[in-house]
Amino acid sequence: MTILLTGAAGFIGYHVAEALLARGEAVLGVDNLTPYYDVRLKQARLARLADRPAFRFEAIDLANRDDMARLAQAEPGITRIVHLAAQAGVRHSMIDPYSYVASNVMGHLGVLEFARQLGRLDHLVYASSSSVYGANDKMPFAETDRVDTPMSLYAATKRADELMSHAYGHLYGMKQTGLRFFTVYGPWGRPDMAYYSFAEAIAAGRPITVYDNGTVRRDFTYIDDIVEGVIGALDRPPVTQSGPPVRLLNIGNNRSEPVTALIALLEEGIGRRAIIHFKPRPAADVADTCADVDAISGLTGFAPRTPLAVGVPRFVAWFVEWKARLATTGQAA
Repeated sequence: MTILLTGAAGFIGYHVAEALLARGEAVLGVDNLTPYYDVRLKQARLARLADRPAFRFEAIDLANRDDMARLAQAEPGITRIVHLAAQAGVRHSMIDPYSYVASNVMGHLGVLEFARQLGRLDHLVYASSSSVYGANDKMPFAETDRVDTPMSLYAATKRADELMSHAYGHLYGMKQTGLRFFTVYGPWGRPDMAYYSFAEAIAAGRPITVYDNGTVRRDFTYIDDIVEGVIGALDRPPVTQSGPPVRLLNIGNNRSEPVTALIALLEEGIGRRAIIHFKPRPAADVADTCADVDAISGLTGFAPRTPLAVGVPRFVAWFVEWKARLATTGQAA
């Protein structure tokens, strides 16, 4: 049976597609290739999937109800969905708020309605975010913590997704798992993320901005560990005795580390010292994140294995190669 994978040209989506294909799954990838960051990177990810016979791709806007209805009619064999497409970026949601509602709220609704039209749905796994914890200052963040104090519109849209999924689970018995991702990084990553933009600036000799004198901390989670958790959750639909068949799971490294540790590893890998400008933390940013992963570990055996000291050099190696290809050909193979 075919798996529908949204956001297939994205960072996490690309890696999940590779893993699903490697274990023999048929994958239909959809993405609308928005130019939020360099589309060449999205196209390069897709190019690496294109020659796989079990992979197909369609350029679709999930918020377009006509396109989604057509897809549901054309693909009745879909039984599982991994929904990773979204407008990402905490601070950018202050610049272009309408795109977040269109992509994250209307797009999520499009997936839910698509799923409702299928003849059979075994499981829908979708991307939420650690941002939903907002102003919560209890560490580590647990799924049972309150999430009613969002600090950005991005966080509010992700919480809206969780609530919409709960409603569809209640109304239609739709089995769903929402995954709250914690600061994912690694090769083929997003240029808008701090680790990537820091690498670009350090390599070019430009200054980087670091908030609150370097005291900001994040639960940095390597992409391979994330993929393991996504697929482990996909393989285990919710089983409930009462209530809607929906659940929420943290997926992170279970370790909060200072951003300065990330910078030091980038400096070492790139071979150049960072020029650091310190500024106060923006209102949309939280001071610290750390994932309680007991729930996903108990369910799937999830155990993150990649520390920053291993993951960052892997990212830097890819980053150097990617930039060299762009400089030489304007595109990457």
